[in-house]
Amino acid sequence: MTIRTNTPNLLDNPPVPLPAKLAAAWTSLMFFVIYIDYFHLYQPGVIDQIRSGGIFEFDITPTLMTIFVVVIGIPALMVMLSMALPARVNRTTNLVVASLYIPVMVFNAAGASADWAFYYGLHIGIEVLILAFILRSAWTWPRRTASPAALAASLDGEPLRTPQQA
Repeated sequence: MTIRTNTPNLLDNPPVPLPAKLAAAWTSLMFFVIYIDYFHLYQPGVIDQIRSGGIFEFDITPTLMTIFVVVIGIPALMVMLSMALPARVNRTTNLVVASLYIPVMVFNAAGASADWAFYYGLHIGIEVLILAFILRSAWTWPRRTASPAALAASLDGEPLRTPQQA
């Protein structure tokens, strides 16, 4: 015999810190970008173009490869920075980098044929949605109000000074 109660069986949903949400979003973006680059290899003629030394309209050079490292390295660093930076710097960094990356993601459609428009539109749309999540999360970063006692004790963030230091 089971005893039924009137309380529903709710799952525990502990709050996730905002820096962890931002790091997860950057990680998600990274995985998505890497897989999209991999799936790009399945398009007809792409591997032959790469073997002949080109990507889209660009020659494969050390400079181009360095640009690719920077373009993919910044979101990779954002995973770590979102967890490590202090709140104010973290918020600003996420707002700036996510804003700059929207045009970078849209550039992936440059030169795409009409046959591939839906593919590019879909993957760019998902990337922009992830970046929009990052922007919204950073923009609405929760503020904490300190009590008057805590403000008075902090002396505007200055460390406590002894008479010899003053």
